[in-house]
Parts: sequence; C-alpha cells; structure tokens
Amino acid sequence: MSEPFSVSITVRGYETDTQGHLNQAVYLQYAEHARWSLLRAAGIEQRDLLDKGVGPVALENTVRYRSELHAGDEVTVSCAFVWSEGKTFRIEQTVTKADGRTAATLSGVGGLLDLKERRMVADPREYFRALASDPRVLGL
Repeated sequence: MSEPFSVSITVRGYETDTQGHLNQAVYLQYAEHARWSLLRAAGIEQRDLLDKGVGPVALENTVRYRSELHAGDEVTVSCAFVWSEGKTFRIEQTVTKADGRTAATLSGVGGLLDLKERRMVADPREYFRALASDPRVLGL
C-alpha cells in the first residue's frame, strides 16, 4: 500500500486527565483500535485467529508524545506492519491532528502466540497471509 492504513477518532472528554489533555494510556488504546481495524480491513477477525489457535501479543511499546490532544480534537491513527524474518514484527503508528501536526508516534514489537503451546509461532506472516482476504493491507 502506498499510504499507511488509518482510522479517525474524536477525543472524548472522559479520556482526558486533570490537565485537560488526553491521558497517556489512551494513546495505547487508540493504537490498539487502529491495529484491529487494520486486521479487519485485511479480512481478519479476532475469531479467525482464535480458530487457528493463535493470538496477537504486544512484546514492546514505545510512545513519543509530541503535541497535546484535548477533548473534541479530531485525529487519525495510522498503522503499518513492518515484517522481518523470525517470530516478531514491528508496528509503526502515528497519531496526527487535523492540522497535520503529529501528536504522538508509537512503535511496537509484536508476535503471534500459539495459544496451546504458549510459545511464539515461527513465522507470523504465514498465518496472517493465510487468513487475510487482502494481505496487501498488511504489507504482505
């Protein structure tokens, strides 16, 4: 895909902290929402993963806060999977304000856990590719 996948979100008042800006933990929730939205856009539902006996896991997340968000702000949250050889993959995400300024960047490492063996699968790409009706959304 030429453009990263993204979803639009409006910051809700109850997501803000005592200083009036978006609570730090909510950035991770926005990122999670974008990841699951990307999987659905690729044709993968949570049930599909569970039926295959695997589940996505977050192994590392780094959030860099760049610009405050307040209740009512409109943002887009992008999501791109970056594949490599082996058991893990990177997920790069950006929270962008309506005026184009970056509110935050998120970088994570993920994998797929074999739910029976409780071990990471050797090549998560093959699972995603097999389940996706449109693997291009996943960069595959």
